[in-house]
Amino acid sequence: MGKTMDDDGFMREAIRDAMASGHRFGAVVVRDGRVIGRAGRRPKNDARYHAETEAILQAGRDLEGCTLYSTCEPCIMCFYMAWATGIKRIFYGARIRDSIGQGIPEIDISAEELNGRSGGGIELHGGFLIDECLELLEGKKRMGGKF
Repeated sequence: MGKTMDDDGFMREAIRDAMASGHRFGAVVVRDGRVIGRAGRRPKNDARYHAETEAILQAGRDLEGCTLYSTCEPCIMCFYMAWATGIKRIFYGARIRDSIGQGIPEIDISAEELNGRSGGGIELHGGFLIDECLELLEGKKRMGGKF
């Protein structure tokens, strides 16, 4: 399948979501060229609230064929939710190791490895708009001067 003309715009929407919410991570779920879920405002420092899981929960249960855009590579929990709900494509910017490098606790396992172990059913596009996503992760992109 590959990249579409809208992929840049949807990833930038995930970046804007993170900035507007004062978080380092943002995500949106897209169906048929329309955002149907976004992370939005959520508690900080609570492991139950990840950008991807919040966007997926907002989007609904059956996300067959949808695309997830995330500013960082999905962790095990987030990848599982994408896989279990039928998301077909994931675009992410920064990698798990980039997050770990910022002192954010993560289990060091890649989305590629998780995808392989789950049957390889998700089309992955890592390092997408990585410079902008790294700036967000490192705290260089802010909206309202907060994180």
